[in-house]
Amino acid sequence: FFTIDLMPLKEERIVPNETEEKDQYETHHDFKTGAESFTHETGTTSKTFPCQQCGKSFNRKGVLNRHMRVHTGDKPHTCPQCGKSFDQHGNLKVHMRVHTGEKPYTCLQCGKSFTQKVNLKVHMRIHPGESCFICQKCGISFINKGFLNRHMRIHTEEKCYVCHQCGKGFNQKGDLNWHMRVHTGDKPYTCPECGKSFAQYGYLKVHMRIHTGEKPYTCKQCGVSFTHEGSLYRHMKIHTGRKSFTCQQCGKIFNRKANLNYHMRIHTGEKPYSCLQCGKSFTQKVTLKVHMRIHTRESPFICQQCGRSFIHKGFLNRHMRIHTGEKCYAS
Repeated sequence: FFTIDLMPLKEERIVPNETEEKDQYETHHDFKTGAESFTHETGTTSKTFPCQQCGKSFNRKGVLNRHMRVHTGDKPHTCPQCGKSFDQHGNLKVHMRVHTGEKPYTCLQCGKSFTQKVNLKVHMRIHPGESCFICQKCGISFINKGFLNRHMRIHTEEKCYVCHQCGKGFNQKGDLNWHMRVHTGDKPYTCPECGKSFAQYGYLKVHMRIHTGEKPYTCKQCGVSFTHEGSLYRHMKIHTGRKSFTCQQCGKIFNRKANLNYHMRIHTGEKPYSCLQCGKSFTQKVTLKVHMRIHTRESPFICQQCGRSFIHKGFLNRHMRIHTGEKCYAS
């Protein structure tokens, strides 16, 4: 059977660490009289602090104070990166790993890392001998029944979580939460280099390649590298010779229908993307996006030599010739 790790990939669930969890929920129910309780294990009487809201008791006032935030909704620990708040400092500490990318808990079997120890513990079940919940449709096995139940929605096409804004359905609550950012405009993941924000961590990760210059997808035919997997896929059509979309005006052939559509605007003069600031129009959305940097003063392309920034990568490339001494236009 095949195994699959269905732990959430975009943002892992925050679980209080063992010490906090033990302190927060520790209670003494034996012979409780007023503010004192008798403990069988030690044979001693210890003072307890009961919650006036729900009756739970705690052995320290500080733990009771933390518990009270469950009822008051108080969240005094705020993330400086995205503003999200938490009721405990430990939860904020775990959340910060979303922004820093820190994953201190590593599986010794396969090297996969996690932000929390509990997630590593669950992950360990995917290794041989630990998966026991098997899909009868396709044979994939899972580490717990909850993952199997979620997986089964693929086969049944069941969508339990529906967006109340647009009616779109999802088979996982996490997917609905990410989708809601389309309506709320929430973008909690911010680029430390240029300040641009994103709705999902994966988008930020891809964006960071603009600054780092990383191009992890390389063509095995000619060695050209790309920042996106989709760009490599489109590039491969050059080698396979797959071109099937022909312009009826000039006979030029394209390997994607979208490229033909863009090309047709040369003949029609259509410029559907207009700048709301100055009214200038463009044939492609990406060109408008670059143009908008003039108004927003966003300059994501930074020279590593002198720190000067530019709105377009081409401008940075031209600027670099000052440092390299390269002269492309010889007389």
